[in-house]
Formats: sequence, C-alpha cells, structure tokens
Amino acid sequence: MLRLAAVLYILVASAVAGAAVIAVLTLDLRQGWHIAAAFGAGLVVSVPVTAVLARRIYNALQGPKPV
Repeated sequence: MLRLAAVLYILVASAVAGAAVIAVLTLDLRQGWHIAAAFGAGLVVSVPVTAVLARRIYNALQGPKPV
C-alpha cells in the first residue's frame, strides 16, 4: 500500500498545492513567502488526503470480504 500511496501523493500533492497557489494569486498576494506558504500548506494537506485515497483504493482492490 505504501507504493500506491507514494504514487498517489505525487498526483494529489501537485493538484492541491497548485490549487492553493492559484488561490493565493487570485487574492492578489504576490510576495514570495505567500506563494511558498500556500505551496507548503498544499503539500501538508495532501498527506491525509492521500492516505484516505490509498486506503480506499487498496481495500477496493482486495475484493469483497468473506462473511
């Protein structure tokens, strides 16, 4: 599951961090530390998102549980 999470993190982190940077630029905050902080926050926020997605995908790939 760790490999799946690593691959998902690359995709999720780029999407979330990019959206955060675009949100900061939309608010007309153009200083370097604003952009860097938004990017870093996006990277941090994407860790739990990736964990949830990886767990759900991994469990779905395992098939139905026997009753």
